[in-house]
Amino acid sequence: MPAKVYTDKDADLGVFKNKTLAVLGYGSQGHAHALNLKESGCEVIIGLYPGSKSRVVAEQHGFAVYDTAEAVRRADVILVGLPDMKQADVYTQDILPNLAKGKTLLFSHGLAVHFKLIKLHKDIDVIMVAPKGPGHMVRRLYAEGKGMPALIAVAQDRSKQAKKTALAWAKGIGSTRAGVLQTSFKEETETDLFGEQAVLCGGASALVQAGFETLVEAGYQPEMAYFECLHELKLICDLMYESGIAGMRFSISETAKYGDITRGPRVVNKQTKAEMKRILKEIQSGQFTRQWVREYKGGLKQYNALLKKGEKHQIEKTGTYLRSMMPWMTKKNLKGVQASYS
Repeated sequence: MPAKVYTDKDADLGVFKNKTLAVLGYGSQGHAHALNLKESGCEVIIGLYPGSKSRVVAEQHGFAVYDTAEAVRRADVILVGLPDMKQADVYTQDILPNLAKGKTLLFSHGLAVHFKLIKLHKDIDVIMVAPKGPGHMVRRLYAEGKGMPALIAVAQDRSKQAKKTALAWAKGIGSTRAGVLQTSFKEETETDLFGEQAVLCGGASALVQAGFETLVEAGYQPEMAYFECLHELKLICDLMYESGIAGMRFSISETAKYGDITRGPRVVNKQTKAEMKRILKEIQSGQFTRQWVREYKGGLKQYNALLKKGEKHQIEKTGTYLRSMMPWMTKKNLKGVQASYS
């Protein structure tokens, strides 16, 4: 039986009448949630650490900005819109001491709660509203009168109204326009990490680099390899996004289709799937999270080294050169920018 999809008619923004909503952090997700909720008629304040460069931006957008602890104290519903690895320290120092019975703590990703990086206050509701896309798209779709699909979950329901609060927040950011599914903190966290690691980020980038290297090592021009293994990937992904895998295959040539169905399983095969299962077990057991916490607390040495190695790959130099000749393409220099994906 298909999962129930919640839409605008299932959510009531009246839940937030006479309530103050706080967004902690004004990054990728934070700014989108705050602006969308404000334009949906909600009372929204921003919580940031003293000296945050985002203070000026948030104030320019018309928000009252407070230190994190004060924002938590003032608010009824609080979104923890901070990077996963910063949440535990901020929670201990600024959030937990200012929580009180009846408040609601909200997350856009469940890692810190599911893997117990934070200890939940026993007298509050704890919920999740997780848009299935980056913050700039959550904001853009809302402004266009559309919405980003989202997941909701309830980890703690002291008021017996937690689900209504989650649906109201989802409506405020525009997600009920597109459809909202209910899940659990466990399911959202584990599937999200797996998707990032095995398919969307890790799998896709490794596949693209390996394909590029294979052609270049065989003597083909790097520009040709770039077009075939990276540039055209967006076209295929767009077709899959719009019509599924079968729809994508309908839109490509018979030769491409035959190569797809006979050669694709040779690249992503039983061995690949076995490795995916190992990755999933590492996520489920908490091994990945423990490793990530150690890496973060240890100064991100391996993390930074691997990122630098990726930046030096020949595909990056080739891509920069080719994209410079496409004046219609939006140029984005994202080096050094850390945006939150949760």
